[in-house]
Amino acid sequence: MTLPALQNHLPFCVDCDGTLLRTDLLHESVFLLAKQSPWSLLQLPFWFFGGKAYLKHQIARRVHFDFDSLPVCEEVLDEIRKARAEGRHIVLATASPRVWADAVARRIGLFDEVMASDETTNLAGCSKGAHLAMRFGDRQFDYAGNARPDLAIWKQAAGAVVVSSSSRLAKAAAELTQLRAVIRPPKAKALAYLKALRVHQWLKNLLVWVPLAASHQLSSVQGLIQGLLAFLAFSFCASAVYVLNDLLDLEADRAHVRKRLRPFASGMIPIWQGAALIPLLLLVSIVLALQLPLAFMAILAVYFAMTLAYSVRLKRQVILDVLMLAALYTIRVIAGAAATQVLPSFWLLAMSVFLFLSLAMIKRYSELLVTLQQDKQSAAGRGYSVQDLPVLMSIGVSAGMASVMVLSLYVNAPESTTLYQHKMWLWLIPPMLLYWISRIWMKAHRGEVDDDPVVFAAQDWQSQFIGLAFVVLVWLAT
Repeated sequence: MTLPALQNHLPFCVDCDGTLLRTDLLHESVFLLAKQSPWSLLQLPFWFFGGKAYLKHQIARRVHFDFDSLPVCEEVLDEIRKARAEGRHIVLATASPRVWADAVARRIGLFDEVMASDETTNLAGCSKGAHLAMRFGDRQFDYAGNARPDLAIWKQAAGAVVVSSSSRLAKAAAELTQLRAVIRPPKAKALAYLKALRVHQWLKNLLVWVPLAASHQLSSVQGLIQGLLAFLAFSFCASAVYVLNDLLDLEADRAHVRKRLRPFASGMIPIWQGAALIPLLLLVSIVLALQLPLAFMAILAVYFAMTLAYSVRLKRQVILDVLMLAALYTIRVIAGAAATQVLPSFWLLAMSVFLFLSLAMIKRYSELLVTLQQDKQSAAGRGYSVQDLPVLMSIGVSAGMASVMVLSLYVNAPESTTLYQHKMWLWLIPPMLLYWISRIWMKAHRGEVDDDPVVFAAQDWQSQFIGLAFVVLVWLAT
């Protein structure tokens, strides 16, 4: 909704965080600090006691943004262009540090002046209102903002542009000054939060049921309950890690053709909400894990530590990253064994390692293909270049073939005779697995597999058919 301006000669002052940008630079900077200077996180409490301006100044000295990738509110940009066409003085008035504000202004290229925080003054709320009134005069400027602290500024402004989906904020601004425009950014719905938690990735946590199924104990009520608790505990823990990973990977995601649409990267969900979700999800996971044997809690803690190390550092280490991904798949099987108190066999773990290494290679291979299609030479946030594609494929296909070999040896091993009365049916499974691995690699080579092969398999009718055939063959053999 836009109302006509009464005095088009007035300066137009625009806030940055949450108004011009669909994100908050301070919130993002904390996660960038964790990646770029992790030991500096220990100094955050001391900087905080020095005041918010001092905190921002210290972070700004250590953090480097990719300002070109930050999500911008196009409706606010339109208002700025309109004001500039009217010959008005355009000001970026932000509580962000000067170095960040200047970089944002250079990227937009429409501002005549920049007002920002320094080491001692946090230019927000009443402080910003006083500075603007001193610079242009009381009721001699229009201001665009997005939050309740901006009410103190609108009280001294001639007009307000409210960038918020809150009707209460727009009404409060209208009581203080002339309402020039109301811009309502898209509000995150439940589906966006489910996407942020990556609920579809919970499919991977079905692996906790594998030891119970492999030992033919699916008829055990206690085992089923323990398996369900393990599944939920792993799922909530994994979602906490996914949220953390997305917050640490904002810049890399924004450089990706598909990942840039993720809720945090696109600015659909505020960064602070993601930060609040992480401890909440971990708390739910811990409460569920406490209902299971202590060994499961220990393995869950190891899983979280591994994923944390992967998100912060190891995802950029060539080969080590895919080995870590394979290990994170396999540890779900080990956790399921601990939860249900079933000892996993050597054959199960050996096959899991090789199969999951092949799937991890597909994930990296597919990401590099997208990089190649964007005419880039290296994947953002990864240690690979497009020249590595043949090597990744050779390792991944070899690992997949090794998993088929381990499965074939198991079918022929004496141990399988004690579990399966009609073992001949099992001999149909290795060629089916061989077909599936060969086919998914062929699909990956053609660019038809998204970043996650597990999600692809869940949506692929041939994969679904083969999975059902596996179950039927095992039942016949039993």
